[in-house]
Amino acid sequence: MKTCGEVLVEILEAYGIDTVFGIPGVHTVELYRGLPATGLRHITPRHEQGAGFMADGYARACGRPAACFIISGPGMTNITTAMGQARADSVPMLVISSVNSSHELGLGEGRLHELPDQSALVAGVSVFSHRLLRAAELPAVIARAFAVFDGARPGPVHIELPLDVITAPADGLSRAAHRLGGRPAPDPTAIARAADLLRGARRPFVVLGGGCARAAPDALALVDRLGALTALTINAKGVLPPGHPLSVGSTLPEAPVLEALRSADVVLAIGTELGETDTLLFYGQLELSGKVIRIDLDPEQLVRNALPEVAICADAGLAMRALCAELSDFAPDIAATEARVRGLRAELAALLAPNYRAHGRFLDLVAEVLPGVIVAGDSTQPVYGGNLAYEPVGPCSWFNSATGYGTLGYGLPAAMGAKVACPDRPVAALIGDGGIQFTIGELATAVELELALPILLWNNRGYGEIKRYMLDRDIPTIGVDIYTPDFQTIARGFGCNAVKIESAAHLREELRKAHAAKRPTVIEIDDAAAQRWWGSAS
Repeated sequence: MKTCGEVLVEILEAYGIDTVFGIPGVHTVELYRGLPATGLRHITPRHEQGAGFMADGYARACGRPAACFIISGPGMTNITTAMGQARADSVPMLVISSVNSSHELGLGEGRLHELPDQSALVAGVSVFSHRLLRAAELPAVIARAFAVFDGARPGPVHIELPLDVITAPADGLSRAAHRLGGRPAPDPTAIARAADLLRGARRPFVVLGGGCARAAPDALALVDRLGALTALTINAKGVLPPGHPLSVGSTLPEAPVLEALRSADVVLAIGTELGETDTLLFYGQLELSGKVIRIDLDPEQLVRNALPEVAICADAGLAMRALCAELSDFAPDIAATEARVRGLRAELAALLAPNYRAHGRFLDLVAEVLPGVIVAGDSTQPVYGGNLAYEPVGPCSWFNSATGYGTLGYGLPAAMGAKVACPDRPVAALIGDGGIQFTIGELATAVELELALPILLWNNRGYGEIKRYMLDRDIPTIGVDIYTPDFQTIARGFGCNAVKIESAAHLREELRKAHAAKRPTVIEIDDAAAQRWWGSAS
C-alpha cells in the first residue's frame, strides 16, 4: 500500500515537475520514499532560502515550476523570503512542507518545529496556502495549484501535509494530471474599445511588463503595428530586441520617459503593475493625464496604481494578438515616433550616471563573450546600472531581486536554478560582496552539481548602493562599511575555481574558461578598478 507521500511524487511527475529542491528532515523523509521510482531530480541546497531562490531562477529561465520539499517550522520561515520575491514577480513555485500531526496542531505543547499556525504564516507570501487534512484531497489540491500556474497570475503555492497525512494510505488516488486547456482569452468588445482609443491617440505610450515575457513575438507585432513609443519594465527586458526603433528600453524611472508617460493621451499597459520600482522609485504616486488601457491576468491588478478606461482580463499574448488583428488597417506615422525615440535615447544617454554607463559596458562584454547568456542578479550596483543600461537579446535572460520585493542573496542560487533548467545555455550570477554573504553556502551545492557557472562577484567592500543613498540624504553611513572576507580563499575552500580580474581583457578570458569548466568560478571584480576599465568608451 502506497502512502500519500509516495503518491504525491507520482502526481508531481504527471504534471511535468522534473526537479525538486529540498533539504530532508525528520518531518519530510516520507516524501522521499517514493522518489527513486520517479524521474524527479532532487537537489539539496544548503539553506531553504536557497531552495526557494533556485526554484525561482529555474522557473524564470524555462517557464516551468519546480517543487520545494521543506520541513516544518524553521524550514518554512527560512523559505518565506524567497516566496515573497517570487510572489512579487509572479513566478510559479510549488512549496510542499510537512507540519505536525493533525491532532497536535494548535496545542502549543512544544513539539519539534511547532508554530502556532504555519499555514497562516505562509499565506501572506503565497497565492494560497492549503493544509491537507485527508489524503483524498491531494489530487484536487495539486490540480488547484496548477490551475494557478496555468491560468492565473502565477506565484508560489504552499501545500502542507501533517505527518499523519503523509503516511496515510493513498493507493486508490488518481495520479492523472488535470491541466487547463488554455489561458483566458480577451473580451472582443473590450478589444474593440481599446483599438478605438489607440486609433484616435496622438501621443500613445505602451508599457510592456513581465506578463509579456512569454509572448515576445506578439508584443513585437503589436508595437510595430501601433508605431507607439514603448518602454519595458525590468521583467520585460528582451521582449523587444535591443535598439528597437520604437523602444526606450527599461528607462521608465528616468525623468524624460516618465514625463512622456505622464503626458501620453493613451497609455497601453500590458502585464505590468505599474509599480513603484518600475516607474517612480521612491518619488510618490504615479499620475497619468491620459486614458489607460490595461491588460492583465489578475482582475485586481487591473485597478491598482492606475484606473483603466478599458480593462482586459486575459492572457497577454492572446490579448495582444487580438488587438493587433483589430488594428489590421491602422497606419500610424511611425517615422515621427522613431525620431522622438531617438531624441529620448540621446537625452537618456546624457543623463545616465557614469558608473551606470560603466555597468552597461561591462554587461555588454559579458553578453558578447557568452552569446545568449542568462544573467541572474542580486540587489547590487551593477544590477541597478544594468536595469537601465543593459539590453539582453531575448526575454527571460535578465532577472534580479533589485526591484519588487528587493531581497539580498538572490543572485547566486537563482543563477544555479536557471542553469539547472537550461544546462545548454550560458548562465551567469551577478552579485555583490554583501549580498553573496547571505547565501554563500550555496557554492557547495554548485560544486556538487558541477555547474559551469561564472559567478561575477562585484566587490565594493560593503553595501555600496545603500551607502550612496545615505550620502545623498546626509545620513550618517552607519552599518554599510562591513568587513570584507577573502572571497578567493573561501571560494577555493568550497571547491570552486576563483580569480581576481585585472583588466577587461582578463575578464573575457576568464568568462570563456568559466563557461567551459565543470565547476563554478568565482570571478571577483573590484568596483574601483572596474570603473576605470569601463568608465570610458574604449
